[in-house]
Amino acid sequence: MTNWKKYILAVVAVATTAGFGYLKNSPGHIPTDLRDAVADKGFDTSLPSFEKGAGNIPEPKAAAVKGINKGYVAGNDPSAGAPAKPVEWVTINGGKFTMGTDSGEKGFEDAKPIHEVAIKTFKMSKTAVTVEQYAECVIKGGCTEPATGDYCNWGVAGRQLHPVNCVDWDQASKYAKFKGGRLPSESEWEYAATSGGKNQKYPWGNDEPTCDKAVMYGNGGYGCGNNSTMPVCSKTAGNTAQGLCDMAGNVWQWVQDKYQDSYKGAPVDGSAFEAAGSYRVMRGGSFRNADAGNLRADSRYYGGPGYRGGSIGFRLVRSR
Repeated sequence: MTNWKKYILAVVAVATTAGFGYLKNSPGHIPTDLRDAVADKGFDTSLPSFEKGAGNIPEPKAAAVKGINKGYVAGNDPSAGAPAKPVEWVTINGGKFTMGTDSGEKGFEDAKPIHEVAIKTFKMSKTAVTVEQYAECVIKGGCTEPATGDYCNWGVAGRQLHPVNCVDWDQASKYAKFKGGRLPSESEWEYAATSGGKNQKYPWGNDEPTCDKAVMYGNGGYGCGNNSTMPVCSKTAGNTAQGLCDMAGNVWQWVQDKYQDSYKGAPVDGSAFEAAGSYRVMRGGSFRNADAGNLRADSRYYGGPGYRGGSIGFRLVRSR
């Protein structure tokens, strides 16, 4: 075998192993949509890359802006990039709540210990950021393009109002700043996902998730049989009491916090947990999840800040 072939095989092996390392590292508990994301065509799968600047491994491919503007800003001047449905903000009144779980259920070991957190009033985007909303930032030069490929919505006709996915944590953070907001802290996210800190498992209450309430695996396929995400707010029966859409299902959502394997030492003032480490937390489950546990408000997973997958998007918050 020639030296260059040996080099390529070595890089592929290392990159693939590293990619799995960016996800929650207990194989039995990793959601299918994250565990098998290495096969998504949003990546150059001959040399998988899950972190920007990882040696000479190429970054995910993306469509040229000229090829995607038309339609993603339908009814508006493409040069302005104004979305037909801009970000809508919902006020989440502050309060105290108990974060995490004290149950002995498998897969929730990192959601302990339970602890009381005081949340200040904030505003959260009603939906996950949509493709057309993100396109505004790309067109105006403030954001880079998402990856493309299987399950990615960027550049796909008719997906303007679907959540933007195949974006990494850095891209999500840059877009948030572009809109004068930020990514939510993990405690803000969980507080909002439980309708203001109520003692319930899901945004709507404790009833098990179904396709009536969440965009998930059901009706014979991903996305309730659509084999894709769905437009944001397609399942209003699953909204929180405050009117937030898709806090369970459709896409996992990046939050600000660095992942820790427990809540020991976590802030109790609603701020992000910015301790040691580089992995970032994601919440909420996706259109490819069948396991109700993955859609729970207290379920936690993580990825490297350069990781992009078809099951991952984000939403915004800002101070009132």
